[in-house]
Amino acid sequence: MSVGSPSRAAPAGPAGAPRPAPGDLGRRADWAVVGMAAVAAIVLSWLSVARHRAFWTGRFDLGNMAQAVWSTAHGRPLETTDAAGRQFSRLGAHVDPLLGALAPLWAIWPRPEMLLVVQAIAVSLGALPAFWLGRRWLGDDRLAMAAAAVYLLYPPIGWATVTEFHPVTLAAPLLMYAIWAAETGRMWHLALFAGLALMAKEQVGLALVMLAIWMAVRGRRRAGAILAGVSAAWVAFAVLVVIPHYNEGRGSAFLSRYGEAGDGPGDVARAFLTHPWEVFTTLGDPGRIGYLAALLVPLLLLSLVAPLLALGALPDLALNLLADWWPQQSIEYQYGAVIAPFLVASAILGLARMRARTRPAALARALASPVRVAVGAVLIMLVSLVLMGPLPVPPAVSIASESRLSQYERGPHARVLAEAVAMVPDGVPVSAGNLIAAHLSNRRRIMTFPTIDEARWVLVDERRPYVADRLNARDHALELAILRARRDFRVVFDRDGVLVFRRVAP
Repeated sequence: MSVGSPSRAAPAGPAGAPRPAPGDLGRRADWAVVGMAAVAAIVLSWLSVARHRAFWTGRFDLGNMAQAVWSTAHGRPLETTDAAGRQFSRLGAHVDPLLGALAPLWAIWPRPEMLLVVQAIAVSLGALPAFWLGRRWLGDDRLAMAAAAVYLLYPPIGWATVTEFHPVTLAAPLLMYAIWAAETGRMWHLALFAGLALMAKEQVGLALVMLAIWMAVRGRRRAGAILAGVSAAWVAFAVLVVIPHYNEGRGSAFLSRYGEAGDGPGDVARAFLTHPWEVFTTLGDPGRIGYLAALLVPLLLLSLVAPLLALGALPDLALNLLADWWPQQSIEYQYGAVIAPFLVASAILGLARMRARTRPAALARALASPVRVAVGAVLIMLVSLVLMGPLPVPPAVSIASESRLSQYERGPHARVLAEAVAMVPDGVPVSAGNLIAAHLSNRRRIMTFPTIDEARWVLVDERRPYVADRLNARDHALELAILRARRDFRVVFDRDGVLVFRRVAP
């Protein structure tokens, strides 16, 4: 029997030979899930690369990640250029050293597309532990295959994968493997997958603390205590030591997103204790309620039937709900990467618990047929994917952002941008608009317009007027006018709103 599958009694056949238990498809199910994961990897890779080649990925974040990997491959671990033009270790913003592990692959495929394809493959492999958990908890390979399909089709998983590249997105499959290892008592596997997940972003350890509590309640107290202690210690070390060390003694700049609750974790905790009504007013915002619905409704709220496992999603969910940065309340970004594996796994366990009940009788009858339940779960998730996912479906069908769904087509403007990028020599310092700079980040110095500093070339796009990583047409026009007036730069390309300036004097 395959790794992770539950024990089943196998009744004897007519000649006394064992035959598979009902619903046990054996290797056929294994290969079917591998095939599903392969198809998902191909589709997600195509969407991610198409979006990049259409010039809709940004310096923040794909270009930032590509430069960190390029720098690591060239002997400067995780070095990047920040928005102000300062050379900066990524560890001063996020503690995600897992990014550096991709440097050897850069020697094989030195392009940002490599990061996107690796991400798509890694995320798709999370279908395997989803299948193994389904096989263990649901006791039927048909339902287990449906569990794998649910993971692959879950809209937050798809969006996190096609939205640029982020090390934290790699935590999604790693956490699925960690949940499977914790459930099956494979402690060395748990140490490996949890350790890698910790390297994906500083707060992932908080989710692992919740997983450790789930383990302890289920009888694995010693292993749970070790996991909780190591994970909590790593989070504290990352936040209190690593980030300040690489950020000139200051804490994470991203704490400013919680200005309404305070300037740091302590202020946020005090806000909960002293002004809880204000916190709950924030959480009751319609946009935040819609975000919760987008996470839970595709799973038919089954995650709530296994609440202790679902609590692994709580730390990141709280961070997202309390932030005043709106993308954190949208499933269309990477902020659901840590949340998704816990909600999917708890939904699988919740379904198993629902099927084990005999009351109410109507519900028991509806859940009695594995085939009906499996087909129903996949159909519901397919509908959710079409309605809310990253597939380029007609806007009249989808409720996802129309601007995001239209970003996969490489039209004439993207071809003009590609021609402009091709003019820039390798290695020279460059300043470029956010959506152009993602294609020019494999160099030591890459400034984000309007920062220019010692750049030899400057590329801007009047049709996509980014100032740093924000759209701002007025300020962009002002900065462009200042650049046009400079005598040390000359326009050498001007087409379809794309301008390339070359420095002609020191």
